Amino acid sequence: MKSVLPADLAEAVARLRAAGCVFAEDEAAVLAEAAPDAAALAESVRRRAGGEPLEQVVGYADFCGVRVRLRPGVFVPRVRSELLVRLAAAHAAPGTVVVDLCCGSGALGLAVRHRVPGIELHAADSDPVAVACARDNLGTDVHQGDLFAALPDGLRGRIGVLLANVPYVATRHIPFLPAEARLHEPHTALDGGEDGLDAFRAVVAAATAWLAPGGLLLSEITGEQIEPATATVRSAGLHPWIHTDDDLEAAVVTVTTAKR
Repeated sequence: MKSVLPADLAEAVARLRAAGCVFAEDEAAVLAEAAPDAAALAESVRRRAGGEPLEQVVGYADFCGVRVRLRPGVFVPRVRSELLVRLAAAHAAPGTVVVDLCCGSGALGLAVRHRVPGIELHAADSDPVAVACARDNLGTDVHQGDLFAALPDGLRGRIGVLLANVPYVATRHIPFLPAEARLHEPHTALDGGEDGLDAFRAVVAAATAWLAPGGLLLSEITGEQIEPATATVRSAGLHPWIHTDDDLEAAVVTVTTAKR
């Protein structure tokens, strides 16, 4: 039985508010729900007040209808990535090979599998901590390595849906990210090079060899990256489509080998 008392919760709210947490009451309630006792709550509040993402403190994030387990230092799934999940699920069916590349916690793949049971799901990341976290969420078929080098060769030409939520923040913009991201998420999950599209270009260049006929590549980008991203796709002989969701403030480029 939990021993978090109303006074403990009130103290948590006060400490979070003093640390500048805008939603102190809501965050204190989440921390209290996850804490087995007052001492654990106090430690969680200390971590959160120090700037650690709430999701890393409690060990999970609720995303697209699934609860994603998180470890400290692992990229926290963003609400805007729901657009990626919707588009991927619409293209998948039971038996489709789905790959979550640069998977982090495996949140995208987990959410697609929740919507489309029966897919053959693989995930990969270069960060060993992220790989361990993704295995917490997905079980087997989580691979470690850089982009396609992580994947089993048997997936060549078989991938029906390739989720490549690669890092896409321009290097010069990294200092302006919220401290939660800059200090508590891996730099490799954020920094996409000079214009934010280095990893995207690498994925597009190799995608044809890995996609099945009619396969779809999906990647999140910013509005400012739409023109260079689509130019990259066309220069590789592929065909881009742009999808946006104003409510989510999200933009996704989807890539196929054939015109539609």
